[in-house]
Amino acid sequence: MPDPFDRPASIPAFALFALLPGLLLLAACLWGGGWTWAALIWMGGASQIVDTVIARGFADPQGDRVPPATDLLSVVLAGLHFLLLVLGLVALAGAGMDAASRLALFLGLGLFMGQVSNSNAHELIHRGARGLFRLGAAVYVTLLFGHHTSAHRLVHHRHVATAQDPNSARLGESFWHFLPRALIGSFRAGLAAERALSARRPGRLNPYLVWVGGGFACCLLVGLALGWAGLGWYLGLCLYAQVQMMLADYVQHYGLERGLRADGRPEPVGPRHSWDAPHFLSSLMMVNAPRHSDHHAHPGRAYPGLRLEREATPRPMLPYSLPVMASLAMLPRVWRRVMDRRVARMRAE
Repeated sequence: MPDPFDRPASIPAFALFALLPGLLLLAACLWGGGWTWAALIWMGGASQIVDTVIARGFADPQGDRVPPATDLLSVVLAGLHFLLLVLGLVALAGAGMDAASRLALFLGLGLFMGQVSNSNAHELIHRGARGLFRLGAAVYVTLLFGHHTSAHRLVHHRHVATAQDPNSARLGESFWHFLPRALIGSFRAGLAAERALSARRPGRLNPYLVWVGGGFACCLLVGLALGWAGLGWYLGLCLYAQVQMMLADYVQHYGLERGLRADGRPEPVGPRHSWDAPHFLSSLMMVNAPRHSDHHAHPGRAYPGLRLEREATPRPMLPYSLPVMASLAMLPRVWRRVMDRRVARMRAE
């Protein structure tokens, strides 16, 4: 019997594992009960255990052909995000759920939005089609993180693994020190980049007006529809999701630096400037976001086409899946014990 890991991941495989947690959460929002706990257990532990036990990745795709339904899955995932946000807030702000179930639903929704919605929106803002780009930006706006659309593309991709990138974690820097630096720094750096673009193009609308204004509009709508309780749950979900986004940035670039060329400029971005995670289930659930170095090398490459190319050159590889490593990152001493020697080894090679 052929080994399924010898083949590239298919769109049905991405759809199954990316949609599954969202569908469990949808059932939890509508019917509560065991669905709530099933969704949380899957998002918060079961999928990570599977990846740890079966620490394998799918084969790299051959060629650059984009499989049919690649964009359709991204659109469906974005639609599921909006639906879960609305139904989840209605359920959380309502009176028909006990405190334990309410907390479980909040955690499950936050994990989905911080991992799946974020990964999918990240994919969309790199697509060339204007409609797909706007859809990804809309997902970030509803998470009160619209500025990430600008900061990620204009700052992070340009300055990754240098001191000019607020979202590249330094060796020895704890996540809790990195978090405020990255949140504030990326907002400011993205705004400066957009202002520079507007200065070169008179009459251009600075998209920060949409990112910030859209966030205020979302808060206003939630407050009017669901009151202070709904607004509180909404702000909590957005913060929870944003922390997970920052965890992903922290983990995927921790300690890696680009060398300087003779003229003082950083060397081109290469596979040695991002940490990859080959684990199959989280890669499917997060639409290949853990194949991060190839994304930086080819930002426009659609998620099914991302490669690991482990034989071509030594790449920084995480020992566990991205969600597991994000959990470790919240424990600075444990994180440094696991990662600092790996950083030193990569720098020495």
